[in-house]
Order: sequence, then structure tokens, then C-alpha cells
Amino acid sequence: MGRLSMNGLILGGVVLVLVGLLGFAIPMFTTQQTRDVAKVGDLKLQTTDSTSYVIPRSVSGGAVVLGVVLLGAGFFQRR
Repeated sequence: MGRLSMNGLILGGVVLVLVGLLGFAIPMFTTQQTRDVAKVGDLKLQTTDSTSYVIPRSVSGGAVVLGVVLLGAGFFQRR
């Protein structure tokens, strides 16, 4: 049981560090959604909406710090 939780801490830490670094590298991303506006017989009118999201630096930094803490806890339990 102890080994499983240690591996979980290390894995969680690595994932959080990578997500945080990705947030620093790509602080803004855009998604697109296509939806039907009207449909008459075989004729279909569609629109595409673009939505931009900004990842705050504090969230990215917090993920990196929390990931490092989890990594440290996982390696500390290993001893």
C-alpha cells in the first residue's frame, strides 16, 4: 500500500509540473464549436463560434509548486 501511494504522489507531481509548464508555454488557447442555426430540407445553415481562454500565470505557477511539493513528498516517503 505504501509503495502504491508513493508512486501516486510522484505521478501526480509529474503531471502537475507538466500541466503548469504547459500553462506557461501556452497561456491562451481557443476552442471552436459549430452549431446548426437553421435547417430547411437538405439545406443546413451553421455557425462556428470561437471562444478564447486565458490561463492565469498564478494558476500555472501554483500547479508547478504543488507538483514539486508532491514530488518531494513522494521521494521523501521512498527513504
